[in-house]
Amino acid sequence: MRVDLLTKEYPPDVYGGAGVHVAELTRVLRERIEVQVRCFGDARDEADVTAYATPAELADANAALQTLGTDLAIADGCAGADLVHSHTWYANFAGHTASLLHGVPHVLSAHSLEPLRPWKAEQLGGGYRLSSFAERTAYEGAAGIIAVSAGMREDILRSYPAVDPARVHVVHNGIDVEAWAANPDTSALERLGIDPQAPTIVFVGRITRQKGLPYFLRAVRELPEGVQVVLCAGAPDTPEIAAEVSGLVAELQATRSGVHLISEMLPRHELTQILTHATTFVCPSVYEPLGIVNLEAMACGTPVVASATGGIPEVVVDGETGFLVELDQLDDGTGTPTDPDRFIADMAAALTNMVSDPERAAAMGRASRERAAEHFSWESIGERTLEVYRSVIEQREAAAR
Repeated sequence: MRVDLLTKEYPPDVYGGAGVHVAELTRVLRERIEVQVRCFGDARDEADVTAYATPAELADANAALQTLGTDLAIADGCAGADLVHSHTWYANFAGHTASLLHGVPHVLSAHSLEPLRPWKAEQLGGGYRLSSFAERTAYEGAAGIIAVSAGMREDILRSYPAVDPARVHVVHNGIDVEAWAANPDTSALERLGIDPQAPTIVFVGRITRQKGLPYFLRAVRELPEGVQVVLCAGAPDTPEIAAEVSGLVAELQATRSGVHLISEMLPRHELTQILTHATTFVCPSVYEPLGIVNLEAMACGTPVVASATGGIPEVVVDGETGFLVELDQLDDGTGTPTDPDRFIADMAAALTNMVSDPERAAAMGRASRERAAEHFSWESIGERTLEVYRSVIEQREAAAR
């Protein structure tokens, strides 16, 4: 069996959870089947990886239109595949087109959904309508859809009611517990001015509405003195949210010590140091299909305080590997809390509860590591993904007979 994995992100150009997912899935699948990777951007040195640049004719076009142009080139390259598997809307149109062109099944992995990220209209303008069109078309035409959590499966069926529920399978994201593990080194902390002994809360993520960072920064106002806050946050979606976050950070830095903003993309060996020496990780997301960042923290032996939304409750066990903060949300697709002040206060209370009892936090960290290793290994996820491939191929062959 030859499967072509279609993705915008692929190492070394990885900036989000979907890119991590594709890289790890490629690794485990290649132990079992032939895999060709087709990604965006500059040429890669890795064998069986083909990169596609934006067509020169679209160099000055809207970013979403550039994506669709690249997708057409990718689709053309999929000749000879037995199945194509796309990741995120960026590559979904390539998968859909390749399926039509070459007569092979298209499986897509749902890492996020455009209808549940309406704030992207601020970033993409009319391109958001194009991305929404591409995603809907691919979902409604796919032979199989992989949701990264049961919560994500519910979101898919609610957002795209024309999709047959029988075609939507749940396969969680995974974590490499050998690569993500406790790291006692403190050289990165020393370089960045972080106190390894202080009670510490760490946030890692892009500056986007989805990640809920402004809510967390407002919650920090209510934390006890002496609690250190480390924000590994960059790549803002819009100038507006960049200004909001920078303003909140400046306010905190003016009123309390130990607030660190790290905008650079840290290599894994430095990020694991920061996670290992944290008392807790925080994930204040208002939209999170699963949240690989939570698994990365847990694999390093760090408990998590997180919003009880999306797939997060399938990862973080409340009272065992961390604390979940209830989040009642508007049903307009924005994920906005119905009572933002309550959400902020509850987040502050859960974080205070965690940092106030280091021994309990450490015990939860040990339980977090165990859960990550036992339930989210990439080997089992690779096998489950292969089961989906085989089932859609068998269904297509049966329909052709």
